[in-house]
Amino acid sequence: MPPKKKKIVIPPSKAFTSQMAINCIQLLPDGRQRLNLGFKYFEAVPESIHKLFRVDEVILSRNLIISLPDFIHEFINMQVLDLHSNYLEEIPRTMGLLKNLVVLNLCNNRLKQVPKELGMLQSLQKLYLGLNQLQMLPTAIGNLTELIYLGLSDNKFTSVPRCIANLRNLKKVNLDRNPFPPPPIDEKDKIPKRFFLANARDLCKDCLKNCREERKKLLEAIEMMEEPAVPLARVDLIPE
Repeated sequence: MPPKKKKIVIPPSKAFTSQMAINCIQLLPDGRQRLNLGFKYFEAVPESIHKLFRVDEVILSRNLIISLPDFIHEFINMQVLDLHSNYLEEIPRTMGLLKNLVVLNLCNNRLKQVPKELGMLQSLQKLYLGLNQLQMLPTAIGNLTELIYLGLSDNKFTSVPRCIANLRNLKKVNLDRNPFPPPPIDEKDKIPKRFFLANARDLCKDCLKNCREERKKLLEAIEMMEEPAVPLARVDLIPE
């Protein structure tokens, strides 16, 4: 009889001790420290990590976090903050105090807006905001002079945020799958909307000749991309 598998017990965020948090610190090749708390089903950021404010990276992705604690701005050395795939509905304004932050990942949350204080992150190079419910960005985002990538896909933008024009070092912006309105149709691209379907064998010689001439004129008009002075009837002939 095979041995029973041990049940994995996930401690709630309140029961997550300082020692547990220390055990989740990874030393990176360049000597920096990463606190990896991803995929632990936390419903809130554990208070026990407050004492680890000197780490360089904090990974809190794939949890159940709804809001961020007030002490998050005390992580003064933090360069990377990954909060993707949570349930965040708002971002504290104090996050603008993270002067060393280079990468901020807020993808796949429930954000309807972001605070203007994010424009104070003068070291920020990559900002991921995809898969949220954003309809606009604060003008202050244009102050992110070091930003090279901005992810805005899968939101509710109906136009390109104007502040993007001020991002002088921006190399790529992702606006895929937003509900932008279709481009206006140029008058010369319009095709006459009169369509007829006729069987060649049902037409007399004179009608068949006229239909072919009309069809030829229509094809020439489309080729020239100019609407003819008199709308033409399109006749599609079914082969005998």
